[in-house]
Amino acid sequence: MQTNPEKDTDLRLKVNSETARLPWRELEKHFAQGNVVWIANELDLVEVAVRISHDDKSTITQWMANGQLAKVSDQQALDWQAADASLWAVVVSPFILVQQDKPTKH
Repeated sequence: MQTNPEKDTDLRLKVNSETARLPWRELEKHFAQGNVVWIANELDLVEVAVRISHDDKSTITQWMANGQLAKVSDQQALDWQAADASLWAVVVSPFILVQQDKPTKH
């Protein structure tokens, strides 16, 4: 699938501007509907959102096979609730993509 690089840049800027930190408690109702997707820290949240919006099935399938992209598990939800966690989030309808803070390097 060919994408227009200029349009892709615009989409990246739009997605980046819509990315925000949200408390898990505000995402729980979406989790209950099965619409919250976890993204591994080694992936870029904006890049994943762009790939999903382009319906890039091969890349998405690869990430899922590598355990880098998955629906949020019940255990993750319980852990985030107990920790009163805040997550980076962006909406790619109908999904909300979430990512924990990346560990800082000392």
